[in-house]
Amino acid sequence: MIYTCTLNPSVDYIVQVDELRIGELNRAMKTATFPGGKGINVSRVLKRLNVDNTALGFIGGFTGAFIEQQLRQEHIQFDFVKVPGDTRINIKLKDGKETEINGQGPEILPEHEEALMQKISALSEDDILVLAGSIPSSLSADVYHRMMDKAKKANVKVVVDTSGPALKRLITNQPFFVKPNHKELSELFDTSFYSKEDVIVCGRRLIELGAENVIVSMAGNGAFFFNKEMTLFAEAPKGTVKNSVGAGDSMVAGFLAAYTSGKSLETAFAYSVATGSATAFSEDLCTKEKVEQLVSEVKVTHL
Repeated sequence: MIYTCTLNPSVDYIVQVDELRIGELNRAMKTATFPGGKGINVSRVLKRLNVDNTALGFIGGFTGAFIEQQLRQEHIQFDFVKVPGDTRINIKLKDGKETEINGQGPEILPEHEEALMQKISALSEDDILVLAGSIPSSLSADVYHRMMDKAKKANVKVVVDTSGPALKRLITNQPFFVKPNHKELSELFDTSFYSKEDVIVCGRRLIELGAENVIVSMAGNGAFFFNKEMTLFAEAPKGTVKNSVGAGDSMVAGFLAAYTSGKSLETAFAYSVATGSATAFSEDLCTKEKVEQLVSEVKVTHL
């Protein structure tokens, strides 16, 4: 079973206006509401790719109930820890550009954290755990590190999709798969990228530090794959970008969907790029049909 863990989930409220006028009344042309958070996005895309999975994390209040209701409608299993207070609402205002206002999440107490740790401890050797997204301010900064320790003691493969200090801390713990984008990678090593060679140097460095498999996404400029045996580059399919939310999470889901079905790492990489692109070219997360359509357009080169 694949388990996704979202410590700081959200209800994403998408509001489209003709032109955002600060300090004035604005009327929405279109609105939509989705369950959000990186791990939850991974769960939703995995299910669309016909891969069963279970969503873990903390939820609370009427917004948490909305997330459960939506996941239930999509036939996604979940085993959340309930907390007092409401799961946050993240507002995404679109008027040609996109402005985000991320809400505050509920306070998570030590007993809630311990309840989640017990769920992690119950995982088994054939499971995969996806640690995705930011860490709420009410949790200790090393919470992912402790979760990963518990998972690895049970020989669970751990996937990491976070950034900053949390990512830096987890790399040395030998995760099975990490997927930073090029901005997160440059911040990790406090550098700037001026060429593909610069990206390759830092991507290989993640392998040297302990990561088993790495995908570095670069939006429309393609993606790199690294492990000890090979370095690959994939050109991104061409299309009109309609949605920046969830493309990276979709890449994680696409890679895992292909990998767990027995496909090679090269094929899983191509499937990852196709899945991320399919979401970027859609109003919502991708469909399996769109992924299958795009995967033949992904050209993978051995470097």
